[in-house]
Amino acid sequence: MSFFGLFGGNRESALIGDYLKDGAVVIDVRTAEEYKSGHVAGSKNIVLNTIPTVAGDIKAMNKKVITVCRSGARSGQAASFLKQHGIDVINGGPWQNVAKYVAQ
Repeated sequence: MSFFGLFGGNRESALIGDYLKDGAVVIDVRTAEEYKSGHVAGSKNIVLNTIPTVAGDIKAMNKKVITVCRSGARSGQAASFLKQHGIDVINGGPWQNVAKYVAQ
């Protein structure tokens, strides 16, 4: 078990596969340029600062959501905001964490 696993740091990582099996939408909150350099197959690129303006649209999808970015910081902010708006969301962290679960 990793150091972070001792404190529950792997909790959301363990949920990624379950969320994907349930049809979760992966939202990449990086800039368009970052997204073009590599991303999770089938993910949607919604830049972090636009999340508040599209939260209603995301909620209307009526799906679980996994947010991703480069390091996990921006996706954590997005996940926190979406959770406050009643969306079932987890922070997937760096996009590569989720990409390994998705067929490319």
